[in-house]
Amino acid sequence: MNTLEQQRFDFLYEQHLTNLTLQGKRPATIDAYSRAVRRISAYFDACPDNLSTDDLKRYFASLIASHSWSTVKLDRNGLQFFYRHVLNQHWEWLNIVKPPQVHRLPDILTPAEVSIVISLTHKLRYQVCFLALYSMGLRLGEAISLQVGDIDSQMMQVHIRNAKGGKDRLVPLPQRTLLALRYYWQTHRHPRLIFPGKDSQPDSLIDKGGIQKALKRVIRECNIHKSISPHNLRHSYATHLLEQGLDLRSVQSLLGHNSLKKTYIATH
Repeated sequence: MNTLEQQRFDFLYEQHLTNLTLQGKRPATIDAYSRAVRRISAYFDACPDNLSTDDLKRYFASLIASHSWSTVKLDRNGLQFFYRHVLNQHWEWLNIVKPPQVHRLPDILTPAEVSIVISLTHKLRYQVCFLALYSMGLRLGEAISLQVGDIDSQMMQVHIRNAKGGKDRLVPLPQRTLLALRYYWQTHRHPRLIFPGKDSQPDSLIDKGGIQKALKRVIRECNIHKSISPHNLRHSYATHLLEQGLDLRSVQSLLGHNSLKKTYIATH
């Protein structure tokens, strides 16, 4: 981009960030939607305010070839927000890119498989994180954001703060998980965080990528032929609760789902 175009991009990009904040978007959404604008600008080496429909189709064809459909969908949503709220232009995305509707049922670990995975995880921080994910049905972001003050050992519950949708909830805290969290915390004694990062930043969290890689590695070592991510531990937790006789509505509350449909999909 030449100097004038770069200045125009910087101005519009700042508007984009401001509008995302004003619309109450969560930090992860702001990060994804702002990345979408940066990525398309880098692709064309131009400010994306004068792109034609053909330009957008060419861009998304390239993106589909190199990225997952989940990334394509995020970029589509981010650019649609940019067009509507910054450029005041209507963008009919159905005419440009439409990710396929795929509804795959999640792979579920058996209780025995969960036990083996946790026991054979080599590093303590990952072992305790996997236990927290499974035993309390947490999302990965919820687990790594846990703070010392969230743990209520008197009531044996954990306060999950600012979860998906900006909601808080309380989840039961198993005794084994409490002891594991205490033991791990004593290895670092961070004044606030349960799972602090390894760098020098005082508020950095444990790396999500490291957790995901560690789980894939132990799944492979355990010779478990299932597609398992940290989120599948949460699905396994919910499924096992249903198998133990807990009703679907109660499981929905523990997971923090807005609808029973999400809970049903997560457990079937």
